[in-house]
Amino acid sequence: MIERTARLLVLTRLLRDYPVVALLGARQIGKTTLARQLAAAWRGRTAYFDLEDPAVRRRLSEPMLELRGLRGLALLDEVQRVPGIFEVLRVLSDRPGCPMRFLVLGSASPDLLRQSSETLAGRIHYTTLAGLGLDEIGAERMRRLWLRGGFPRSFVARSEQVSAQWRRDFVRTFLERDVPQLGVTIPAQTLERFWAMLAHYHGQVWNGAEFARSFGVGETTVRRYLDILAHTYLVRVLRPWQENLAKRQVKAPKIFFTDSGLLHTLLQIDTWEQLQRHPRLGASWEGFAAEQVIARLGARPEQCYFWSTHGGAELDLLVVHRDRRYGFEFKYSEAPQLTKSMRIAIEDLNLERLEVIHAGEHSFALGERTRAVALKRMLEDLKPFP
Repeated sequence: MIERTARLLVLTRLLRDYPVVALLGARQIGKTTLARQLAAAWRGRTAYFDLEDPAVRRRLSEPMLELRGLRGLALLDEVQRVPGIFEVLRVLSDRPGCPMRFLVLGSASPDLLRQSSETLAGRIHYTTLAGLGLDEIGAERMRRLWLRGGFPRSFVARSEQVSAQWRRDFVRTFLERDVPQLGVTIPAQTLERFWAMLAHYHGQVWNGAEFARSFGVGETTVRRYLDILAHTYLVRVLRPWQENLAKRQVKAPKIFFTDSGLLHTLLQIDTWEQLQRHPRLGASWEGFAAEQVIARLGARPEQCYFWSTHGGAELDLLVVHRDRRYGFEFKYSEAPQLTKSMRIAIEDLNLERLEVIHAGEHSFALGERTRAVALKRMLEDLKPFP
């Protein structure tokens, strides 16, 4: 088992401040394991409810009777299976002295759990669990993390073949079981085709019209397909930054897979040698490195953007924190250089600094407010936001 100490500390702190904390993330990303580690370290009573278990759901058919007598910490796993429970949590969390803390785990975003945000307004805090990061597995295993992705079972598999098979099984289970459980009626074959096609557009600007033509449907329909993958934490929809400039700027979002291992599975990449020969190598690196940087900074989705003009200037990742702007470029090279596009981004966006994240061994200065940072040295050279 890989210890996720920093994530445990975050959860512990949040449960001190909020009566209800929602830990969200993709299926099999490690939410249940993390919750059980938290329960083992919790000072006081704990109770665990797996809402995927029909027997547990029957016990909670009258949730007030089951929960109101508890004290300490209650863990409710896959809470989207019993959406009506949020009304009960509101009543219980409003009791004088609030003798309970509730950690609810879910595999769908707040948009798909809208009832929770409406019912528990002011009482609930959402936090997202991403895949394994360099701070958890060590920079010396970066290559394995990039190839296999951050799902724990994929990462720790005894061979590349076993890891690849686990990811193929994950894709099939997600399409055939998880999506229907969320109330989505899109045929599994349709969503699988869309997901596989989207892999070839990883790191590119979303072109709904092109996807709509391929499927023979309207743009709103293919955007719905995209939203399903985004709301289940499998795809990041990176919004465009709009600056008040006399330049035509790209207004469509950019699409990234949040897990490089799933991207490689849908591109039929199983080994390191196949990855190194694949035409989407650079795009894969960009997405992988971007996710590591976002996790390292502790940046929230609403803080993250990209920027691009029709004149060719662009910035892979723009993170806005406390009214300051930080830029990031991702280059699969060992000796990146300062480019004209980077200089334009620094000046036009008034960046605090620009970091070029690369695949080499060393970090070094590129110019004023600009550094080349080796991803494997990120833990030393890139500090989290306070």
